[in-house]
Amino acid sequence: MSTVTFGIVPGYGEKLHEIHGYSGAVRVGDRVEISGQAGVDDDLVIPDSLEEEIVRAFDNVERTLATVGASWRDVIHVNSYHKVGPGDDAIGDDHNSVMVEQFRRRLGGRAPIWTETGVTVLGLAAMRVEIRVTAIVGSGN
Repeated sequence: MSTVTFGIVPGYGEKLHEIHGYSGAVRVGDRVEISGQAGVDDDLVIPDSLEEEIVRAFDNVERTLATVGASWRDVIHVNSYHKVGPGDDAIGDDHNSVMVEQFRRRLGGRAPIWTETGVTVLGLAAMRVEIRVTAIVGSGN
């Protein structure tokens, strides 16, 4: 039987666990799934800059993966959710250029699969992006 380990990020993850009663990550054997990560700081504040929000969301994915012994190098699948407004027919380059830059910076040439979805609302009113990933620990070595 596989061992199941849940991870909670110190700071914002502890607050969300206390408020909503969920963990940020789960590891079953070598497989890791994380909940969607926002670009918040430890006080759940979202920056004004979209670029800073996306970079912080990537940082928070990294922090969450680390709670169960994984890293960006282990990621095999990315789901990203992007807030779009009425009448928007695509997720804009303002989102995509930062996402791609972060993939290149953090994945070391690895190219996981990516599903990008436009949505009208996210967990907090000010959120514009949320990222969740699946990882296999040790697969990026």
